[in-house]
Amino acid sequence: MKSNDPLHGKTLESILLELHKYYGWDELGNIIRINCFISNPSINSSLKFLRKTPWARKKVEDLYIKLIQKQEL
Repeated sequence: MKSNDPLHGKTLESILLELHKYYGWDELGNIIRINCFISNPSINSSLKFLRKTPWARKKVEDLYIKLIQKQEL
């Protein structure tokens, strides 16, 4: 049975990589105002921050869901 959850089976790293590929750091930093996207951004530093910060992780996951829905249109 297929899960209806768009995050099912997705790692935080794969979500972040897809968002970075689509938006780039500058745009990600404009959309989600967190330092790990604005000041000297990298995948590793962002993952470290997002894993410790539930509210920021939620914003990233919500943005990913919006991106998936936009691509399905």
